[in-house]
Amino acid sequence: MTHMASAPISAPTVGFDLDMTLIDSRPGIHACYVALAERTGTYIDADLAVTRLGPPLVEEIAHWFPAERVAEMAELYRSMYPAIAIAATPAMDGAREAVAAVRAAGGRAIVVTAKYEPSAKLHVEHLGLDPDAVIGDLWAEQKAVALREHGASVYVGDHLGDVRGARTAEALSVAVATGPCSVAELTEAGADVVLADLTEFPAWFAGYLPAARA
Repeated sequence: MTHMASAPISAPTVGFDLDMTLIDSRPGIHACYVALAERTGTYIDADLAVTRLGPPLVEEIAHWFPAERVAEMAELYRSMYPAIAIAATPAMDGAREAVAAVRAAGGRAIVVTAKYEPSAKLHVEHLGLDPDAVIGDLWAEQKAVALREHGASVYVGDHLGDVRGARTAEALSVAVATGPCSVAELTEAGADVVLADLTEFPAWFAGYLPAARA
């Protein structure tokens, strides 16, 4: 596959996933699932749920509720989410610096996530991450739609679905091993670059730019 990243670029656009890439969403999501369980009287293993973040909310809800109630429960969860999850969710180490590195190079930093877009915007506003755009409700290969629309040459994420999204968009797949997927899994899935976390991103990006602009 020929990556867009190999073409000359003057001001790169870099896409970032949100959950477990830019933000550690486990505390807030855990609290929200506990609250949903209490509200509905339905057993939900919140500890388990936060080990498999990445896919759309409805996929997790479907583990705990019958199919005919999934849409309703997802809507209830989303209505509870802002009051419970936003303040409880910190930025990942290196998140602000990663966005700043893209900006310092004259580029654009966008967020492309499977998370409900209004919730995603609340997170980045609360944490002051200040991306150029936030596009939600896109998972795996669907992320390529937004990446292409914004001309992203790099996509950074923590999940195998993020690797698939980057490759579908013909963008360079940069993976961080801060989510549910290991370095080996991300590499095997086809990530072009695997970093331990975002603290390694600015140095990697500085090395990537000359070749990208050549």
